[in-house]
Amino acid sequence: MDIIELSIGFEFGGRADAIHPCLIVAEQALALVDAGYPGFLPRIGQEIARHGYDAADLTHIIVTHYDIDHIGALHDFKARYPGIRIVASEREAGAIEGRRKAERLIQAENMQEHLPEERREFGLWFIRQLQSLKHVPVDETVRDGDSLFGGRCRVIATPGHTPGHISLHIPELDSVIAGDAAVNEDGRLAVANPQFCLDLAAAERSLEALADLRAARYFCYHGGKLDMRNR
Repeated sequence: MDIIELSIGFEFGGRADAIHPCLIVAEQALALVDAGYPGFLPRIGQEIARHGYDAADLTHIIVTHYDIDHIGALHDFKARYPGIRIVASEREAGAIEGRRKAERLIQAENMQEHLPEERREFGLWFIRQLQSLKHVPVDETVRDGDSLFGGRCRVIATPGHTPGHISLHIPELDSVIAGDAAVNEDGRLAVANPQFCLDLAAAERSLEALADLRAARYFCYHGGKLDMRNR
């Protein structure tokens, strides 16, 4: 079993940025954790190929939570590779499938009237982007304590950034895939984008729970991998 960090660089608002989905290589499984922004399928596919694998061989996409940079290309992946199984928490599945309004969209709409004038155009653009996301059926829902890949990967509920956020603990690799439950901030674990956490107190508790695992490696979607072994 292995975890491969994918690094997808791009420009946003005139600034260089990057996201770090992960590839889980397991026996008879090849799983992508999170699917990037809308239109990112080709970029992610190229990065997968750079590591010697093929996106056509993906068996699963595991969604840590509903956010535009995590599910943006989910529909494209499912449309191109219909055999992929989409896995998400029970709480996030409703928004991914379009059965209920996403908390992130509700938050963006509520924030709009309080934005300064110079930020309102961007706020409206962001709302439209969220509204335009295509819904995808979720093939498997998981909850805290569930396991994947023959028990080798444990699901951890890490609410706060969104209510249904999940992280993944792979004990045999002494590793955690944190999604947005943690960010690599100058070589330390921190709450990711606290200003956008739907429940900051819960996000802080989730971060503490991940840190308490004392894993050797934390794979953060923003900031990239944090290796704790030389500390």
